[in-house]
Amino acid sequence: MKRLAIFVSGNGSNMENILRRAKAGEIPAEVALVVSDNPQAYALKRAEKYDVECLVVDRRRFASPEAFEAEIARHLERKKIDYTLLAGFMRILSPAFVQAHRRKILNIHPALLPKFPGTHALRDAWEAKEKVTGVTVHFVDEGVDTGPIILQREVPVEKKDTLESLEKKIHAVEYEIYPEAINLVLEGKVRL
Repeated sequence: MKRLAIFVSGNGSNMENILRRAKAGEIPAEVALVVSDNPQAYALKRAEKYDVECLVVDRRRFASPEAFEAEIARHLERKKIDYTLLAGFMRILSPAFVQAHRRKILNIHPALLPKFPGTHALRDAWEAKEKVTGVTVHFVDEGVDTGPIILQREVPVEKKDTLESLEKKIHAVEYEIYPEAINLVLEGKVRL
């Protein structure tokens, strides 16, 4: 069985969805590690309910980004992690880290890439008055939200929507599409 790590920085709702689905057998893998760069992340409290090892690697405690990532890599190796899932991890991984884990890191993004990369994608799509936005799951490469796309799903922006209601619609789609994409990767059905 493949072993997964989930990287988080905040609330952790996508992480919890993946943990719940893995425990239910809907994702045929074991989530062996949750990694957070934020000691205050609510995701850590969510993860406790699933009896999964949590690791806090606070970037401020390391002399360099390389030392920070080396500590994470050491634990990925220790836990024999096959795939890393970014679920609200608000840190850009270095090219060296990405290259060492090529096609083994997945990310979920709240927009239809290549439009609206970066940390404010939902707000950017809203302010651009898009009629359709969506969700993308992609492999991480050395760029910001530029890696090969695994799955995308559109979300219509309706006249009655507010930014808050659109965010709820995006989250609902994220909870469906991320497990689907993970399963495609685990089953070897992704062709690049």
